[in-house]
Amino acid sequence: MVSRTRGKSSLLERNLTMRKLLTFALMLTLVGSAMAIDLGNERPVKPAANAPQNLPNDIVLQGGDTILDAVMVTLPANTTGTTAGYYDDYDEVCPYTSSMSPDVVYTFVATDDMIVEVDLFGSTYDTKVYVYDQDLALIACNDDFYPDYTSKIEDMPVISGVQYFVVVDGYGSDFGDYIMAIYEFIPPPPCVIDCPYGAVQENEPPLAIDYEDAWNGGCNSPEFGNPFQPFYSSVFCGVSGFYLNGGSNFRDTDWFNITIQASGTAEITGDAEELMWMFELGPQDCGSVGVVQQVGIGPCLEGSITIVGTPGTNVWFWMGPQEFASPDGSDVFEFDYVLRQNLPVATEDHSWTDVKALFD
Repeated sequence: MVSRTRGKSSLLERNLTMRKLLTFALMLTLVGSAMAIDLGNERPVKPAANAPQNLPNDIVLQGGDTILDAVMVTLPANTTGTTAGYYDDYDEVCPYTSSMSPDVVYTFVATDDMIVEVDLFGSTYDTKVYVYDQDLALIACNDDFYPDYTSKIEDMPVISGVQYFVVVDGYGSDFGDYIMAIYEFIPPPPCVIDCPYGAVQENEPPLAIDYEDAWNGGCNSPEFGNPFQPFYSSVFCGVSGFYLNGGSNFRDTDWFNITIQASGTAEITGDAEELMWMFELGPQDCGSVGVVQQVGIGPCLEGSITIVGTPGTNVWFWMGPQEFASPDGSDVFEFDYVLRQNLPVATEDHSWTDVKALFD
């Protein structure tokens, strides 16, 4: 049996009776049982759990084993530790339940109304993390954020003066070393794309509710003859976005024809105010067309794609949002993007007399 020691009473211990804590523990058990019904989420393929066995008696607990002895941190907080040697006190569904992993508890008091991130990137086991407020209400939870099954809670609002409890847990019965950062999320300034002087404009009509894309909707617009737009310039400025049609969300997709240059390539660099895809498409048949290669761009982050082909032939090129609905939930949402094509510079032969005449 691993011994546990208690530190000074936390703020919650002074305000809650033991009966309320026991009631809360019982509620957690009941909620876990009720939520264990099929949630429609298939468990991922994960490594076998590594439950702790034969733990030495001299393990020193590094943080709070329960909410009552949670370790206080101030934001921004960066801490490391291990869940080995702790008890399994808590579990939440996000979306997996039945965790038997040891867990540790930290606490902080928000100094302002803010948006907070709780990030376990760099931890060495299959983590799980959740947050309660001072009334023991669950306000956020995450199991698998990163591909290695470590966790991160994004965009969690907190209220000034309220105490919060962060539980670092594990999937199944996994345990191990964790790295945890808790910090205020400060959103970046909005991305603004300015159309360069002299660029060719898309000139597509503005998006609207029940919009029908007769401009450059390509294979998405068979009722308008699958219209493509030629992209022949060095710089092109377009508009994309989202709109409601028949009560459903649609994204504006732009389809282009591009000519392969004498070099045997077409090199396209793009940027956008929102997340977009650049696709090379093929074969050139709307019944069987698919993505040959893709590059993501935006917001305010350039990406480039090189298309290889026979000089003088046309290729299909596609631009469209990565998401399927407007980022702010509006019925109509538009944003700008820009494309640059590495075209050869035209030259003309001149005699030395012609050149000198330019400066006379």
